[in-house]
Amino acid sequence: MSVDIDVQVGRETIRFNTGYLAKQADGAVAISYGEIVILATAVYSRDVREGQDFFPLTVDYREKSYAAGKIPGGFIKRESRPSDEEVLTSRLTDRPIRPLFPKDFLNEVQIILYVMSADGINQQDILSINAASAALMISGMPFNGPVGAVRVGRINGEWIVNPTYAESAESDIDLVVAGTNTGVTMIEGSSKNVSEDDMINAVEFAHEHIKSICRAQEELAQKAGKERIEYVPHTTDTELEKELRSRYFSDLQALESLTVKKQRESAFTAIVEKAKTELAEQFPDTIGQAGALIDDLDREIVRSRILDKGMRADGRGLKDIRPIDAMVGLLPRAHGSAVFTRGETQSLGVTTLGTTGDVQRMDNLAGSSDKRFMLHYHFPPFSVGETGRHGGVGRREIGHGMLAERALEYVLPDPDDFPYTIRQVSEIFESNGSSSMASVCSGSLSMFNAGVPLKSSVAGIAMGLVIEGDRYAVLSDILGLEDHLGDMDFKVTGTSNGITAFQLDIKVEGISLDIMREALGQAREGRMHILGIMDSIMSAPEKNLSPFAPRIKVIHVNPEKLGEIIGPGGRVVRKIIEETGADVNIEDDGSVFLSSVNQESMDKAEQYIMRIVEDVEVNKIYEGVVKRITDFGAFVEILPGKEGLLHISKIDHKRINNVTDVLSLGDSVKVKVIKIDNLGRIDLSRKDAI
Repeated sequence: MSVDIDVQVGRETIRFNTGYLAKQADGAVAISYGEIVILATAVYSRDVREGQDFFPLTVDYREKSYAAGKIPGGFIKRESRPSDEEVLTSRLTDRPIRPLFPKDFLNEVQIILYVMSADGINQQDILSINAASAALMISGMPFNGPVGAVRVGRINGEWIVNPTYAESAESDIDLVVAGTNTGVTMIEGSSKNVSEDDMINAVEFAHEHIKSICRAQEELAQKAGKERIEYVPHTTDTELEKELRSRYFSDLQALESLTVKKQRESAFTAIVEKAKTELAEQFPDTIGQAGALIDDLDREIVRSRILDKGMRADGRGLKDIRPIDAMVGLLPRAHGSAVFTRGETQSLGVTTLGTTGDVQRMDNLAGSSDKRFMLHYHFPPFSVGETGRHGGVGRREIGHGMLAERALEYVLPDPDDFPYTIRQVSEIFESNGSSSMASVCSGSLSMFNAGVPLKSSVAGIAMGLVIEGDRYAVLSDILGLEDHLGDMDFKVTGTSNGITAFQLDIKVEGISLDIMREALGQAREGRMHILGIMDSIMSAPEKNLSPFAPRIKVIHVNPEKLGEIIGPGGRVVRKIIEETGADVNIEDDGSVFLSSVNQESMDKAEQYIMRIVEDVEVNKIYEGVVKRITDFGAFVEILPGKEGLLHISKIDHKRINNVTDVLSLGDSVKVKVIKIDNLGRIDLSRKDAI
C-alpha cells in the first residue's frame, strides 16, 4: 500500500512516499520537494560477520544524469565513480544518522540514495538526510530517530529555510543543520564573517523546522513502519571486564604522566598485550574483547579527570591551546608555502597560482560553472606513524579538504582585482587532533606568502565536549584521543571579526543551544589566540609574487571587437600567442586575460591586442607593413588585421612606373591615412607621411 505524508517547509512541501518503489528493500522512501525526487533505500544484513566489533554502516548518494535531462560526458556514457559533491553528500547524510543506532547493533546497514529528478533551482543534498532517516524509520531497524535536516540562509537580515541555489549565492550564511526532536546532532556550512550570535540564531531557526520534519517521519512510521526487529546484541564478558578493572585500572591511570601521543599509545598497547597474555587462559573465548574493554576503562578515566579536575590527557586545562610554531617560504620554487604546527599536528600548505585556463570545470545537476579556488588535502599514513594505503583520495580527505576550502573562500580577493586560479594543497605530516583546522592556518599563511591579497588571516580550532548527565566540560583544541573518547567534534574557523566555516558532529543524541553558545564563545577565544600568533609571523601578503608565478593582466575591450582579436578560425589569436609567448584567454563580456611568466611577452601581447582594437584615424601616421603588391599600388597593414591601399600615385613625390621599384613585400613603411569611405575602405599616402 502506498502511503504519502506531507509537511510544509518554507515555500515548498516535502512529500514522503513509501510502498510504491523498491518494495523489496527493508525500508524505501521517495522524497519530493519542488521538482526534486530522491529515492532512499535502507537494507540490513540478517547475520553479523564473525569477529565483527564495529557498526558497518555505509551511505552511498548518487546523482543520476537523467535527473537533469543530461547524458554523461566522456567516452563511456554512463555514471562512473562518485564526484566530490556526491562523496560530500554521502558524508553529510551519514554523520547525523550513525550516532542514533544502539552500540550493541553490529549488523551491516547499507543506505543507497538516488537523485532521480533535479530542478536546478532547489538544493537536494539536505533532502538525502531526510529521505535516509525516513527509510530507516519504516525499516524495522533499531534506529533511534528520526532525523530532520534543513538548510538556512539569510538575505537582508531575513532568515530563509531551504534557500534556492540563487538565494544561497546572495546569502551571508549557508548552514545545513540536522537534528532530532530534542536537539541538534550535526551542523555543516560556511558564512561571510558572521558573529557567534548569528550562528546560534540560525541553528535555533533551523531546529523549529527540523521538529516539523521529524513529526512527519514519525507519522509515516506509524502508518507504514515495520515491527522493530529482534537482533542478537553484541555483548561483552562482564567477568573479564571486572578482572581488567581490578588488575589494570591503576596502570591506565598512570598514563596521565605521558603527554606525547606515540609514548602514550605504546604504553596503552603494552597494557592491552599484557592483559591478553595474562588472562588468555582464564578467558579463552572472550580474550579478544580485552582491547575494547580496556579502551572503555581508559575512556572512563580520561573523562572523569576532565569533569572532576579540569585536567586533560596531555595535562592542559580546558581552554589551553597547544604550542604553535609556523614558518613561511619553506619551498623556494613554490609560489607560496607555509608550515603550521600545533602540538603534534602539522600541515604544510602550498599555494600555486594559475591562469584562467587552469580553472576547474564543474558540471553537475545544478549546471556548469568554473571553480577558481580549490583546496586539496592529503593525509598519508606516516602522519600517524602507521603503514597503509597511499595514493588516491578517500572520503575523509575530500571532506576535510572541502571544510578548509570553505573556511578560506570568504577572504579571497575579487577576481577582477586578482584574476588568478588558486590551488591550495595541505600536506598533513603529523596528526594528533584536527588536521583540517591546521590546514586552514597553513593555507592562510601560505597564500599570504604567495602574495594573494586575502581580506584577512583565517584560523581554525576544533572544540570537544565531555558530558555526563547534567555535568559537562567544553574543551579547546582537542587531541585525537579527546575526539575518540569525547562526545563532540565542533570545528570553527574565522577571522578576528567573525566565522567563515563550521562543522559540528555530536556522538550523543543532541546538545542544547546553551552548550553550543558556550562552545562558540570558547572557540572565539582560542581562535583569537591562534590568529595573534599567525599575524606575528605574517600579517599581510607579500608585495611581490614569486618570480616563478605567472603574471596576469586583464584588459577590457569592446565585445564587438572580439572577433577581430580571435580572427577567422582563431588565426589571429594563435598568431598573438606564437609571436609574443603569452597565453590569451577571451571572455564573452570583452575581458581578455593575458598571462605569462615573462612580463615582457605579456606587454607585447597587450600592445598587439590594443592595436587590433584600435580604431583607424584619418590624418594619423602609422608604421605599416607591405602585405600585397599590385600593378596599381600596395596593400599595407597599419594595424593587426587592418589594411589600407597605398595607391601608386601616393608612394612618392616623383612619378614611379612600378610599385616594386620602391617597395617590396614585408617592407616597413610609414603611411598617413587620408580617407576612410562608407564601406570602411582605407586610403593611404606615403608621400604625405615623409
